[in-house]
Amino acid sequence: MPGARLTHEDRGDIAAWLADGLGYAEMARRLGRPTSTVSREVSRNGGPAGYRADRAQRATGQRARRSRPTPAVPAPTHDFVSDFAALMEHTGLPRMAARVFASLVTTDAGVLTAAELVRLLRVSPASVSKAVGYLEGLELVRRDRDPARRRERYHIDDDVWLHTWLTSARTNVLLADLARRGTSVFGPTTAAGARLEHMRRFFVRLSEDMAGGPTSDDALTVFAALVHTRVPMTVTALAAGLDWPPARTETALREAAAANTDPLVVHHIAPDTYTVTAHPDRLTPTQREALKPHT
Repeated sequence: MPGARLTHEDRGDIAAWLADGLGYAEMARRLGRPTSTVSREVSRNGGPAGYRADRAQRATGQRARRSRPTPAVPAPTHDFVSDFAALMEHTGLPRMAARVFASLVTTDAGVLTAAELVRLLRVSPASVSKAVGYLEGLELVRRDRDPARRRERYHIDDDVWLHTWLTSARTNVLLADLARRGTSVFGPTTAAGARLEHMRRFFVRLSEDMAGGPTSDDALTVFAALVHTRVPMTVTALAAGLDWPPARTETALREAAAANTDPLVVHHIAPDTYTVTAHPDRLTPTQREALKPHT
């Protein structure tokens, strides 16, 4: 069929006709192809003396795979992904990490291989590997190996923003505690102490905003402790770990439980025992039931 690709059978005929000494024009007539198609096929696959049908078929397949274009991305989608990556870069992510992250977030499956990212972003495999390693360190991306294809796959979790929120909340609490300790070390009347006290107040306010309401430093500390341990804790165990009196710990826990923080809350699950749980309004009953095996 004129215009269609040469088949393996066509290539077998060409090899046989070359052995018989047939000219390109006669081969083209028998195949119903332009003479230039036959001459180009022979010249790029070893010439008249070295042409082999099987080798020519394999080489053509390899050339087709190398030249296959990356599917065009619709302009609105491309613009959004670019804007997403630019914003992530503005928040502090390195440029390549921001591009990889934006690509994973906006792909339907939430999963891409290194080769797919290389083609999509038109960058080197080393650039993708370095970016993924950076994102793994932030717990924004995880990787596994596809046993069938022997390739690594990179995943974006649907609860990635929860991980980010928890990381930010823990960081704010740690910064507030560090600033409070620094104020004590340098003294509140010194310039350094006053600067650190200003820093402490800032991060306390920031933590209060994230919690959805005013919360004391002690409440934020027990909240951070429960997030850190990720298991239910008694007042006694928390008090021992924080090196606080039980009464102070119990007061802080009650305040943290009353804060009604979204997406997480400090929940009183049993006498003298607290844990961090998902906000009751964040997941539907159907979602909670479906996620039971993973909790």
